[in-house]
Amino acid sequence: MSELMIRTDGVELATQSFGDSAQPPLILIMGGMASMLWWPEEFCQRLAERGRFIIRYDQRDTGLSTKYPPGQPGYVFDDAVDDVFRVLDGYGISTAHIVGFSLGGMIGQVAALKNPERVLSLAAISTSPVGVDTSGLPASGEAWMEHMTMEADWSERADAVAYLVEDARLTAGTAHPFDEAGTRAFLERDFGRSGGYLSATNHSVLFEVGETWQGRLNEMTVPLLVVHGTADPVFAVEHGEALARAATDAKFVKIEGGGHEIHPGDWEQIISAIEQHAEGRTSAK
Repeated sequence: MSELMIRTDGVELATQSFGDSAQPPLILIMGGMASMLWWPEEFCQRLAERGRFIIRYDQRDTGLSTKYPPGQPGYVFDDAVDDVFRVLDGYGISTAHIVGFSLGGMIGQVAALKNPERVLSLAAISTSPVGVDTSGLPASGEAWMEHMTMEADWSERADAVAYLVEDARLTAGTAHPFDEAGTRAFLERDFGRSGGYLSATNHSVLFEVGETWQGRLNEMTVPLLVVHGTADPVFAVEHGEALARAATDAKFVKIEGGGHEIHPGDWEQIISAIEQHAEGRTSAK
């Protein structure tokens, strides 16, 4: 694993890479309030072993990247999309495969629409279609929604970690037992690295996609893979199905019993699906 801090346009974006830079590049975009560590290191290494050059990065207001005062994000959704290409530019990469989880999947959708010439393929995991009326799709689970109404002190370690452990429990799937001890240990490490999660609450602005991208998914020319758990309590599996229907060139893979997570028990299925989807497409650096 190698680290690179990309400084451009007044922004610092912390990144890490895995594997051989001569291999086809694949960039990972994580979801809301989540640093790049939510892409587990072993997951990244396994992807790299499939002949890919893997890049993960901290979005603004997470991890070691630029942070803004709470309630004063210095960016909007399109800036998060452009950050994908800022990272690629920082590595001197012209085209890459994109994999996005949850909010990262939404950013990936717009990245593929905005600069299709730079996106070789897109894999969207546990996400919802951008620019589509989703009011007719199932709402998020009641228990998770109730948890979301609770206040947490994001600057205080014990409170923030306890809140997110419960969040992880409520968003877990049904196929595997919930690892509370492992989740708590990970969150302790993530909190310490980031210096707290208070600025990450600014990510609420990233769900304001804007009119520019409304009704545009049928224009997507980038091959799309949609991966979705059947027990996802945040975005029900119907959201993934709707995304696959909205695009013209899409494959859909169900994770039976999968939640809103990238569980180690599902890594092989997810990684194999990503590898097969990206297979046969080359990149230019």
